Amino acid sequence: MAAGARIIIVDDEPDLRDLLEEYLVAQGFQVRSAGDGVALRALIGDFPPDLVVLDLNLPGEHGLAIARWLRDTSACAIVMLTAAGELVDRVVGLEMGADDYLAKPFDPRELLARVRAVLRRSFRPAAGGADTRKVRFGDCLLDLEARRLFRSDGREVKLTAMEFDLLQAFASHPNRVLSRDQLLDLAHHKRWDPFDRSIDIRIARIRRKVEPDPEKPRYLKTVRGAGYLFAPDAEEAP
Repeated sequence: MAAGARIIIVDDEPDLRDLLEEYLVAQGFQVRSAGDGVALRALIGDFPPDLVVLDLNLPGEHGLAIARWLRDTSACAIVMLTAAGELVDRVVGLEMGADDYLAKPFDPRELLARVRAVLRRSFRPAAGGADTRKVRFGDCLLDLEARRLFRSDGREVKLTAMEFDLLQAFASHPNRVLSRDQLLDLAHHKRWDPFDRSIDIRIARIRRKVEPDPEKPRYLKTVRGAGYLFAPDAEEAP
């Protein structure tokens, strides 16, 4: 776990912000809080976070717009807070790259567990063996040791922690069909329901980053009724 990691809580409820800040500080994190997107932008320059706990229902700028801005400008992890039953916002948030979500009301201990899990994935050092390899497919180079993805021209492709974990699972099992349940297990995110759309949403996001034509995936293929298959040696179309 990333001890001392920096966390920003963005929520318009002062009492909840104070409660979460005090609780997470007691757990060893460095914590600041903001009531809206304006306050977050003012804070983030002096306190670049490792993780942002982001309420979606904020006054003024909606949390989804803030999540989009964070994903475009920062490599920090995002844990979204949503009102119970807000499936649409949750799905859109995951599509934008949030690493996890939690429905209000919640127990601070559950938030702590989500925060620790996301930070473990974000800061997890590479293991030996297969994780020291670099995997090339198409125009991409996946560095499993550094947990980074690059284009052939050296430009980095930003990935969330969960997106990297999924690519790592695929790279460790090339040319093999993996079910949703297997992928969640290999990506150390077993608590997701394998029938939840979240796994499909995340793979769709990865395809937009690595496939020449995401609508006709060449490397991350869907095997109907079975799962997904990573084909790193797929030939480029003429």
